[in-house]
Amino acid sequence: MSTLPERTAGQEAEAPILRKADLIAYLEAGCKPAAEWRIGTEHEKFGFTWGDTRPLPYEGPRGIRALLEGLARDFAWQELREVGKPIALAKEGCSITLEPGGQFELSGAPLATVQETCGEVHRHLSEVKHVAEPLGIGMLGMGFQPKWAREDTPWMPKGRYRIMRDYMPKRGRLGLDMMLRSCTVQVNLDFADEADMVQKFRVGLALQPIATALFANSPFSEGRPNGFLSYRSHLWTGTDPDRCGILPFVFEDGMGFERYVDYALDVPMYFVHRNGSYIDASGQSFRDFLAGRLPALPGELPVLEDWADHLTTLFPEVRMKRFLEMRGADGGPWWRICALPALWAGLFYDRSALDAAWDLVKDWSAEEHRALRAAVPRQALKAPFRGGSVGDLARQVLQIAEAGLRSRAGTLDLLSDESHFIAPLKEIAESGLTPAERTLAAFHGRWQGSVDPAFTELAY
Repeated sequence: MSTLPERTAGQEAEAPILRKADLIAYLEAGCKPAAEWRIGTEHEKFGFTWGDTRPLPYEGPRGIRALLEGLARDFAWQELREVGKPIALAKEGCSITLEPGGQFELSGAPLATVQETCGEVHRHLSEVKHVAEPLGIGMLGMGFQPKWAREDTPWMPKGRYRIMRDYMPKRGRLGLDMMLRSCTVQVNLDFADEADMVQKFRVGLALQPIATALFANSPFSEGRPNGFLSYRSHLWTGTDPDRCGILPFVFEDGMGFERYVDYALDVPMYFVHRNGSYIDASGQSFRDFLAGRLPALPGELPVLEDWADHLTTLFPEVRMKRFLEMRGADGGPWWRICALPALWAGLFYDRSALDAAWDLVKDWSAEEHRALRAAVPRQALKAPFRGGSVGDLARQVLQIAEAGLRSRAGTLDLLSDESHFIAPLKEIAESGLTPAERTLAAFHGRWQGSVDPAFTELAY
């Protein structure tokens, strides 16, 4: 499910794409039987220096580079370099990558069970702690950086980020904050065929606000409450209208692989990767690229790796590659990371659960989808819906997911079911208090108006 973030020399030699059918076939190649479905968990975290809670620079004895090199040295990760600098690590189907502001991300391997992906998360955090502690580095689990200003945050030395940094402000006022100061946890899941993909895509988009509410964990900006419970979620509404949102066409007749390809072709490009460098193609059309008319590379046709790159620059609430990415959750402490793959595997990987989830959402109107998306960043579980609240919906969704996880245990012949992984979410839903509301209460109470205790209490 996760792929290496940088291409190695020679990969550009593949045959060029000549038809839209090649792009459709690329997505169709993700179809696989249920026995081969896997779970890929990704999570981001903020590195900081103990003592002064400052962001990590790339260079220096307490920097990102030292952390990457330490992991490569002590745990046999392979370094991936750009212009001679390590910017990612790879090992056994996993990768460790850097977000623009140095957010440290694990992109996990595709694994069969929630237990396996949770074990992978814990091994990763243990390795990072082993290397980070002697360097005086900590890792914070929140959805938005609670203390640092945008100008305090260093940019990582990756060519694609330079292009995005220049283009983002042309499309929205919050894109740079999304890049530099937000963290998420997401899960990547498989589909059997086109019909299964469509049903999962629809359920995933409809219920993404529920995940956002349950994981809401970004109520502070620059040391003060910002008026949101999931400010990270709000950022996407001001990032780029061309590539963000809930994709109403997914719920329309005719949705399928070709319809998603048509959508992706109309999203402006960011870049093309050639010979180790990123060529600025921001605002240009992949349709023109397909016809050999891309201004950045006149006369040249794309290869499938260009298409794969382009798909990573789309940011809807659910994103399709050769699998579906659930993108609605804020980052958080370790005990909630495993709850996200459990939630979505419970809903998607048991037929009865998926059908029950679809029955729950299938008559929602386009306006109701929009209203949920708009209300949840501020109100989370207390957002109103159909005479009730998002909290009411969350309890129903968790019931369905729990039943799906129990049923799935028999299919996988597990010694025990995986439903205990969603216990933190059930507690949040039953109490009606999101993680953000609890940290706000601490801020106004025992934290005495400071966000600094978050760096201790919510550190990994």
